[in-house]
Amino acid sequence: MIKFKKPLIAISIAASLAVVLGIAAVSSAAEIVRTGEGRNFYNNIMIPAGAETLYLSGSGAQQQADGTWGDMEQQTIDTFGRFQETLEAQGWSLEDIVQVRAFAVSGADGELDFAGFNAGYQQFFGSEKNAMKPVRSFVEIAGLVVPGWLIEIEIRAARMPD
Repeated sequence: MIKFKKPLIAISIAASLAVVLGIAAVSSAAEIVRTGEGRNFYNNIMIPAGAETLYLSGSGAQQQADGTWGDMEQQTIDTFGRFQETLEAQGWSLEDIVQVRAFAVSGADGELDFAGFNAGYQQFFGSEKNAMKPVRSFVEIAGLVVPGWLIEIEIRAARMPD
């Protein structure tokens, strides 16, 4: 019988540890946690195991009826508006967006309109319409694939299953 004592203790400890870790995982997996809040975005968003995720590829504005593309603010509004439609058609919402990556180029005047981007962005995040804010990157690049685009945006969304 003494031969079985050590393995039995090891099994008991392992089983107890598994139960404790399982309880900790369930309690910590209950929500997506946002920290480091700034005006337009959070610095950190922790997404627990078990969260559903959705990735939307980079997209930009659609050409307007008059053949123009609009300024940075208009293009940002158009792009996020179409993301909103796509999300809602799949049962998601703007509140589920946890990450935004924006790639921008200078306009015809040679200036990068970061204020225009923020003005359009703020209509979708950190507002009465949607108090949530994602983490965010904004990068100036030399050019975009579609002539006329000033901004290309990609998003990641996450939510806890019901």
